Amino acid sequence: MDLAATTVRRSSAGNQAWRLLATGASFALFGLGGMVLRLVILPVLGLLPGDAQTRQRRARAAISKAFYLHVQFMYRSGTLEYDFEGADQLGRPGQMIIANHPSLIDVVFLIAHIPNANCIVKQSLWRNPFTRGPVCRAHYISNNGSPDMLEQAADVLRGGETLIVFPEGTRTAPNCAPVFHRGAAAIALRGARVITPVFITVKPTTLTKAEPWYRIPERRVKVTLRVGKDIDPNAFNAHAALPIASRRLNEHLHQLFLRELASS
Repeated sequence: MDLAATTVRRSSAGNQAWRLLATGASFALFGLGGMVLRLVILPVLGLLPGDAQTRQRRARAAISKAFYLHVQFMYRSGTLEYDFEGADQLGRPGQMIIANHPSLIDVVFLIAHIPNANCIVKQSLWRNPFTRGPVCRAHYISNNGSPDMLEQAADVLRGGETLIVFPEGTRTAPNCAPVFHRGAAAIALRGARVITPVFITVKPTTLTKAEPWYRIPERRVKVTLRVGKDIDPNAFNAHAALPIASRRLNEHLHQLFLRELASS
């Protein structure tokens, strides 16, 4: 019995050491992939014939493919396992995808499965040498706090693009409920044809705002992304001024995510 218990502990320790190594390799590959995209793949794609919209679409498709390969590396290396329910419902014209943000890799999973999506991302990514090239060439929207940002985001929705938004603005603190800011609701009411929620859970938690990458959990992480039912923004826009409608929609989304995540 003592020998069996020792064997189990060694196996578990070996598995955790491997996942730590694979997690480190995932970060290294992400940085390397960003540099390859910036210095090689995206410049070459930019030389191909086509107008600005065609070049933008190529850049986003390349980023989506790179993210998909990265997801597969994390999955096949045993870093994590994942399940994406309803991914085929994403990527429609004028669709605003609202997601909670429990982990650093949420956006990687979403863009990996939506080849031509736009996204509101942190301003700091424009200063990061590994991400500056991709976010610029894909024409993602900077969350720089400017008054023009809301209208820019609404414009891309009115133009028929799919837009990914994290209403929290930053990753959820561990063991805390998400708190939504009203900006996402204001964008949706200005330009979205349809709002589609995506509920994301990461168990056990990893890569949160308070956890460094090397602090991996004792067991393999399971990432679940579940697409919810569409929400019609016109139902909130019809009988109220925009500020009131934004508050109502934001509260509706907040309560919806609290309920759905509590039952996950």
